[in-house]
Amino acid sequence: MNATNEEIDRIQRRLAALREEVAKRIVGQSDVVEQLLVCLLCDGNALIESNPGLGKTTLVRTIAEATDLSFSRIQNTPDLMPADITGTEIIREVNGEREFVFERGPVFANIVLADEINRATPKTQAALLEAMQEKQVTTAGETRELPRPFFVLATQNPIDQEGTYPLPEAQTDRFLLKILVDYPGRDEEREIVDRYTTGAPDPAVDRVLSRDGLQRAQQLTRQVPIADDVRDGVIDLVRSTRTAENVEFGASPRASMGLVLAAKARAFLEGRSHVSWADVEAMAHPVLRHRLIVDFRAEREGITPDDAVSDLL
Repeated sequence: MNATNEEIDRIQRRLAALREEVAKRIVGQSDVVEQLLVCLLCDGNALIESNPGLGKTTLVRTIAEATDLSFSRIQNTPDLMPADITGTEIIREVNGEREFVFERGPVFANIVLADEINRATPKTQAALLEAMQEKQVTTAGETRELPRPFFVLATQNPIDQEGTYPLPEAQTDRFLLKILVDYPGRDEEREIVDRYTTGAPDPAVDRVLSRDGLQRAQQLTRQVPIADDVRDGVIDLVRSTRTAENVEFGASPRASMGLVLAAKARAFLEGRSHVSWADVEAMAHPVLRHRLIVDFRAEREGITPDDAVSDLL
């Protein structure tokens, strides 16, 4: 369904208001917030990497509150079983008769925060990734649809790797973005301390974007026009990762689709009616950094996938 200019303006204003609501609780981190909102507009999943204590849970929970989406959090541990995520059948007595009833797991939410996903066993990781890919779970021979929209925002800790199960590269490719959360600046850290050490309650967050409004925004994101030369530039960029000197394995066509869609989402967030090359440059690193594997020589020299993407840009 084609949108009127009034409808587009209204949804873009609500997205701007969503940023303002997030800023009530999150100090700084504008790039991280932007990338998370891009992920929501693209109906994709994100892998968030940061050290502990940088507000990842607060950020995701705040977005859920401001968009009227249900939220659940999974703390991954090595003893977590797939049924702990998807749910299981239990015996319940009703009117003197026993019957099997499906008890839904935490994956049945609009936004699922999977904390420290690399601490879950590969079997449990696979169950979560299947839900990401298929938007459904199968238990006891029955397939159950997950609520829409559905997002998995998984976190992993770059330190303390003992007892972890790193995600295989083929599985990280299912995440649209890999978002890096860095430490705040000194002034930002001062504001965080002042805001959260006075005993005042957390700022209230208003619901500024409905579930239907978000799904409509997802539809409008895909309709944002992109010029042929910008689209071809994205394709050439992704293809160049497969022949780059320092890259052992490059990105797949899924990265080309993801980068075009992420650039459209950023343009829509910025209130523009078309994609510019600046949108591509802004989204190239989060879309590509987890899809590249640098070779041994580059790794020994300290060259990261981000460095490789920067050189190709």
